[in-house]
Amino acid sequence: PDHDSLATFRRRFLDELSALFLQVLELAKEMKLLQLGNVCLDGTKIKANASRHSALSHGHIEKREVQLKAEVQELFALAEQADQTEVPDGVSLPDVAAEEIQRREDRLAAMAAAKAKMAARAEERYQREQAEYDERMTRRAAKEEATGKKLGGQPPKVPEPGARDSDQINLTDEESRIMPVAGGGFEQAYNAQAGVDAATMLVVAVGVTQAPNDKEQVEPMLATLKAQAEVLGPVKNLIADSGFCSEKNILACQAAGIVPVIAVARDEHHPDWRQRHSEPAPLPEKTTPVQALSHRLKTKAGRALYALRKQTVEPVFGIIKSVMGFRQFSLRGLKKVTAEWTLVCLAWNLKRMAKLRPQ
Repeated sequence: PDHDSLATFRRRFLDELSALFLQVLELAKEMKLLQLGNVCLDGTKIKANASRHSALSHGHIEKREVQLKAEVQELFALAEQADQTEVPDGVSLPDVAAEEIQRREDRLAAMAAAKAKMAARAEERYQREQAEYDERMTRRAAKEEATGKKLGGQPPKVPEPGARDSDQINLTDEESRIMPVAGGGFEQAYNAQAGVDAATMLVVAVGVTQAPNDKEQVEPMLATLKAQAEVLGPVKNLIADSGFCSEKNILACQAAGIVPVIAVARDEHHPDWRQRHSEPAPLPEKTTPVQALSHRLKTKAGRALYALRKQTVEPVFGIIKSVMGFRQFSLRGLKKVTAEWTLVCLAWNLKRMAKLRPQ
């Protein structure tokens, strides 16, 4: 079919893609190609269908508003003086001024709408940061009460309400975000997430987020895996890099009955050879979840599990981008982009199943 037919099909069946994605995985299980155990989680930045040059910052909007309002007043004054001014035949200053004024008023209206959306985003951010601040202060107070000593160091910073000058919105796709990309620089993008089965390299769970950071993506992925467990089976280990590591995520994995294999920090590129052939000292009796995870990753079994990540999820992203050629979304908006990413991963799974099936 031609590209118009494909585009129409995609738009028409966006809502059905999630169910279809699961049906393909169910088929893979029936063909005995998929047996869940270890799932590797990672995210990759994919360019939005929008230019970063179409983005406006809150600080820039406020400066432009002052300039445009001054220009509107100047044009009004020129229009009022038009009757007293000699102008060339065929030139109507009032008409020219009216056209220029309308252009600026349309621009001011668009900026006002953009600022309103930024204010709503800022309020959501403030509520989230305030909840995190309250939680950290509660933990800090509990530690001080338990030890009887005041904790050293700077206390958590109190969140500030309202929009910041650096807050941005894109006029083409307002739900996309400016994100750092591999190799340096920034791009208007989305953060596409994928959970990949380590044994088969089939994508078993997908998601798209507006956050450039992966820290908050473990719980949504756990919820997806739990919802699919009845069809696909339970997951034993969740393997991810240090971008996903936090005490909250470790506890969430344990609550879901999944062993977290998440890097606590970046490893050295050239560790001593003895580290790869030795076991760490036993854990002390009282340890935090992060300390216990760090110890697990130093064991031979933990290192072997974590080594699966690089050879599983990163090749999948590489093939999708470089072989299948999917480097930019065609649709706009988080809901449509999520469906598009689901379709791309579904296509990858079909290609992979064709390779895995007995010949």
